[in-house]
Amino acid sequence: MLSREQLRAIRRIQIRASHLVNDVFAGQYQSAFKGHGIEFSEVRHYLPGDDVRTIDWNVTARTGIPHVKRFVEERELTVMLVVDASASSRFGTVRSLKSELAAELAAVLAFSAIASNDKVGLIVFSDRIEKAVPPKKGPRHVLRVIREVMNHEPQGRTTDIPLALEYLARVTRRRCVVFLISDLLQEGIARPLAVAARRHDLVAVLLEDPRDWALADVGLVSLQDPETGFRCTVDTGDPELRCAYEAYQAQRRKDRDRCLHAARIDAVCVSTDRPYAEPLIRFFRRRERRR
Repeated sequence: MLSREQLRAIRRIQIRASHLVNDVFAGQYQSAFKGHGIEFSEVRHYLPGDDVRTIDWNVTARTGIPHVKRFVEERELTVMLVVDASASSRFGTVRSLKSELAAELAAVLAFSAIASNDKVGLIVFSDRIEKAVPPKKGPRHVLRVIREVMNHEPQGRTTDIPLALEYLARVTRRRCVVFLISDLLQEGIARPLAVAARRHDLVAVLLEDPRDWALADVGLVSLQDPETGFRCTVDTGDPELRCAYEAYQAQRRKDRDRCLHAARIDAVCVSTDRPYAEPLIRFFRRRERRR
């Protein structure tokens, strides 16, 4: 049973996401993600001006009246939201936690999908599959997806992206649009990402925080790794320490970006210190221009 505070939080995200989809994105999602071909619609009588290449000669011969085949774009897509719920997602130093940012992004993407009559499914993962919601349509289903992302209490602490992608491969029969929402800083994910990208239209939504890449000079600080529990005290006033940290994190980001580029995976970076609408808009427009 959800508390009043949780219900209010879900309602706030619903209102904000609906506003962005209706007033800001306004069809950009549909332009960025098109169907994967055309499908047969019907056979009807030939009319002057119809392309003769569409004549159905079998039906024409059987009836003695010219008929043509009609095709429509196969618009309907299945969108899968694969959301990282490991302990490292419950980190944020500015406007929100990464987990809260992930919930809002999932809501915006889900509402964009149903506005285009697409199906939406959900996989929440840590070092295990925490929650799976099969793809369906409709506002009520999207509210369920948002509720699961916001209020699920994960049992695992660490991150296992290959496990999530392997599970995705088992539960999806057709090509999907997959939004992988995570910081993607786990090692050993290059091959699983490449395999998933060959089967699906995989988009990496990268959750970031300013402290991921640089330490603030605030003196002695006690730090704890949220996934392993390791604790240490560091002197952030030491410029050599800060430089070493920045160099290490810059290399991790470089390795991640190289991995995504090699697999030809589109990526959009969103951060806890600034609104996410503008990066999403740039991403949608970039996809639309490429198509």
